[in-house]
Amino acid sequence: MGVIGRYWAAVEGRAWDDLAALLAEDVVYELPQTRERVTGRDAYVRFNREYPGDWHLTVDRVHEDAAGGASWATFTVGGETMPAVTFFRFGAGGSVTHVTEFWPEPYDPPPGREHLVERY
Repeated sequence: MGVIGRYWAAVEGRAWDDLAALLAEDVVYELPQTRERVTGRDAYVRFNREYPGDWHLTVDRVHEDAAGGASWATFTVGGETMPAVTFFRFGAGGSVTHVTEFWPEPYDPPPGREHLVERY
């Protein structure tokens, strides 16, 4: 299992020491949609530990190389299921130095392109 697989296993298992061991001390976590940033290993572990609700995740896809990677995961929070795409950068020794997470919100497409797309 690669770094990203171990990262998500630690998060889902609430194995906070295991998560911390994967992170660079100055790791940066960003959520572009809410314009939030968490800086530092201790703060990021605390952010995950204290996140409200009984949430769980299933990893759907992972692509990883020595520089970083990306994952697609499905999160369940209070009966609601939502996908997230997460991008990772690795530093020396494979530690996670940067995490950027996108939480897509569903929306109706704009009119006028129905002839170009298939809805699913």
